[in-house]
Amino acid sequence: MSKRTIMITGGSGFIGSHVVRLFVKKYPEYRILNVDKLTYAGNLANLKDIGNSPNYMFVRADICDYERIKGIMEGNCVDGIIHLAAESHVDRSILDPFTFARTNVMGTLSLLQSAKEVWGSRPEGFEGKMFYHISTDEVYGALAMTRPEGVEPPFRTKASSGTHHLAYGEDFFRESTRYSPHSPYSASKASSDHFVRSFHDTYGLPAIVTNCSNNYGPYQFPEKLIPLFINNIRHRKPLPVYGKGENVRDWLYVEDHAKAIDLIFHNGRPGDTYNIGGFNEWKNIDIVRTLIRTVDRQLGRREGEDDGLITYVKDRAGHDLRYAIDSTKLQKELGWEPALQFEEGIDRTVRWYLENQEWLDSVTSGDYMKYYDEMYGNR
Repeated sequence: MSKRTIMITGGSGFIGSHVVRLFVKKYPEYRILNVDKLTYAGNLANLKDIGNSPNYMFVRADICDYERIKGIMEGNCVDGIIHLAAESHVDRSILDPFTFARTNVMGTLSLLQSAKEVWGSRPEGFEGKMFYHISTDEVYGALAMTRPEGVEPPFRTKASSGTHHLAYGEDFFRESTRYSPHSPYSASKASSDHFVRSFHDTYGLPAIVTNCSNNYGPYQFPEKLIPLFINNIRHRKPLPVYGKGENVRDWLYVEDHAKAIDLIFHNGRPGDTYNIGGFNEWKNIDIVRTLIRTVDRQLGRREGEDDGLITYVKDRAGHDLRYAIDSTKLQKELGWEPALQFEEGIDRTVRWYLENQEWLDSVTSGDYMKYYDEMYGNR
């Protein structure tokens, strides 16, 4: 493979850190540039193991700063962008939609315009370039809870590829599904998706969009359900469940997502869209009960003895009932499918958080925010 410089935005976050680690280790001939603003969800400690790798470089920058981003691309001869930097927590978007519009929409536009100007000014133009935008299944809205007659959910059904789904309904999000965002977060991501596609259609910018289901695994910021509840169970704190916990999500182990990103970045068709999902639907309340059993078992407690920590709270506004991704296109065209079974993934995830309490304590206390100044000063 030829020498390349890949800029990964949001590379210090949950999914981003896994993508950075994969690319740094798998492609020693590449130069991997991690560009991250280091907001509350970005943590350089997520990448301590590869921080000194010769093909890795970190730059602290705001993707909304067009001149700075353009300068980074020019100065480092960037020829590929994997764009993960985003505000992603629905509850935060309900309280502060302006921040989500700024980062997710204007930040993406800043990157697109930088790529168009920098790449377009080179003799080879857009040849050999790629702008890869990571989005979410939430842009599609919500799916109904349906089932075959006489069959109780969850049931095993087949996607159009023939792959079996653990499902709560017979319909799935496909690349052709109409966008119908219901929260400020999903609306901001839908807008950014449209901008990416418009730059491909208008300017010929080589661009790909992927929409992925819920991710879980190590290094996830503990405002999200799985790491938050693992920590709460460990310390026997309440487990607040929205409504009755009936909302259904499709779950994918983060390393499987990173491998899909790698595959699509190198082999996907410019101008195309790919859905990435786990074929693995769970009600929120069943996820919580699974976490309780797994944490209790790994801590040597009686399995289920912490069920009493479950507390039902008022449902949040615009809470979609069900998401489910059909990854048939990705499976058929590029040969990807999830490698890790959910039970093994949850067991591995719980073990990681229990064995990395120092990381979790640093994040929950806010001490990790000092890490950048300690490592890099004010440079």
